[in-house]
Amino acid sequence: MGAKTALLAFTEGALRPALREAVRADPAEVLALVREMHPAYEVTPIDGGVLGDDTYPPDDTTYATVLAGAELFCDRRLVYDPPSQLPARLLRAAGDRRIIMHGMHSVSDWLCFAVWENGSLVRSLSVSPDGGIGENIGEPYEFERPYWAGEQPVGSTFSGEPYPLPFHPLELGEDALRALFGFILEGLPDPADVDPFEVPLQGFRVADPTGREQAEREAHMKQLLLQMGPPRRYRMMLDGTFQEIADA
Repeated sequence: MGAKTALLAFTEGALRPALREAVRADPAEVLALVREMHPAYEVTPIDGGVLGDDTYPPDDTTYATVLAGAELFCDRRLVYDPPSQLPARLLRAAGDRRIIMHGMHSVSDWLCFAVWENGSLVRSLSVSPDGGIGENIGEPYEFERPYWAGEQPVGSTFSGEPYPLPFHPLELGEDALRALFGFILEGLPDPADVDPFEVPLQGFRVADPTGREQAEREAHMKQLLLQMGPPRRYRMMLDGTFQEIADA
């Protein structure tokens, strides 16, 4: 699996029908909305995209649209881990609308999703194999229950050790994406699923004019590279397990 998401939506009702009826939004309206979401940032229109391609934009990039009764953002700055740290300014921007967040990263097997109703957090989950369950607030939704019940086990890792969680976050992430947003990125779509490649988005470069954010990001990446150990290589054995290849 290789799906990544950074999604935030404000919606007055179900998001699936709004996405199904999506058309190209008024560029000026979406530009004003993105500027409202990112005060003090430089916001410049760029080429648009589609939801199926742009659920996880590059740094300093936002994709957004205005739907019938909803607003949708693909924006890494607007997804928080843990989700309960969503800033008050975004709660105010949503008003009494439902807020839905979904973040997923295939490299680290990290997943988070959350829902607010009338400004109150009703469900939040953040989970990864390295960090475990970082946040688990509220009653699990129906689509989650098979995972918590142990009905979606994971096979062994490359090292042959058991997976550190009772389910794979990315598998739960796809079910959460379908239930909360109405589409999936990987797997077999249902007839009721929205085709994300039919949902047009407006694109924007959103940059910190002081350069501070970019510098902090580069420094953080350098620190991560210093902390990483040497690469490890594995070969698949005849029984389907993986064995580490020792350096010569």
